[in-house]
Amino acid sequence: MAALVERDAAVVEGLLAKLRDPDTDLPAKYRILFSLRGIAGREAHAAMLEGLKDPSALFRHEVAYCLGQRQDPAAVATLRTILKDEREHPMVRHEAGEALGAIGTEECLQPLREHLQDPCQEVAHTCQLALQRIEHFAAAAAAAQAAAEADANATESRYYSVDPTPAAPASTPLPQLASSLLDEEEPIFQRYRAMFALRNRGGSEAVQALGSSFTSARSALLKHEVAYVLGQMQDALAFATLKRVLEDANENPMVRHEAAEALGSIAAPECITLLKQYAADPEPIVADSCVVALDMLEFEQSGGFQYADDGGAAALASDGAGKEVSASA
Repeated sequence: MAALVERDAAVVEGLLAKLRDPDTDLPAKYRILFSLRGIAGREAHAAMLEGLKDPSALFRHEVAYCLGQRQDPAAVATLRTILKDEREHPMVRHEAGEALGAIGTEECLQPLREHLQDPCQEVAHTCQLALQRIEHFAAAAAAAQAAAEADANATESRYYSVDPTPAAPASTPLPQLASSLLDEEEPIFQRYRAMFALRNRGGSEAVQALGSSFTSARSALLKHEVAYVLGQMQDALAFATLKRVLEDANENPMVRHEAAEALGSIAAPECITLLKQYAADPEPIVADSCVVALDMLEFEQSGGFQYADDGGAAALASDGAGKEVSASA
């Protein structure tokens, strides 16, 4: 993750005023959030927390994601409260758990342990992954060989997101990665490692292996992350697969939401047509995701450099390969 930058208090105050304005639409709120995400300091952090009051579960989950990507320990108490709140949308709770794993401090451990067996499977699996992520990097710090492996994986990735798990070693054969990803008996932590290694590998075989998980995997959490990494890869070969996911009304909304945002990242003409069609989907999370994806596309096609509010656009940290914005997973 790129370093946060300093901005005048007036910039943050202006962004916060826009965020609180009831006339600010969802795409504009996203631009404000992505600006605040890249700004250092308590004021920007506090302004981001205002977004958790928003009626949109999609936006609240994006706020939780951004708090994790900042890796600021100041967010731990808030994220812990979200994770415990069973009245909150499962997608928001999932993102809070993942954010705790991304921050990875000692105080993140207990809330994650408390929800390892959460009644919501997506939340439970997220906390299991987050805890294993923290344990993995703690072990790597204590063992020179493991540390060398972690460093190698970090440099092999072209992507700057703080991922829920490290990638499997780049030397792992692609068929082995594909087999691990699709193996329902494999621990989900290892399946995630295979997934991120396939993303880093890139190419048609990797895209095909990732896409196969939508028809074989039982875990909505895994499938939503696969959709996210396909969006990061921005490979048009994934269009047909993502189209099927978005069109499937029986699929978990969090998976369809990520498919919509991934289609927006690919940005082919057929993606735009599909997103316009599903911007009126009966599921609000899916519809809102399509609206935001279309707004991001329009911004990029206009020649804009960073998808953010003009008041703090320069603060936005790059979070993808050749793409300035990477929305949540």
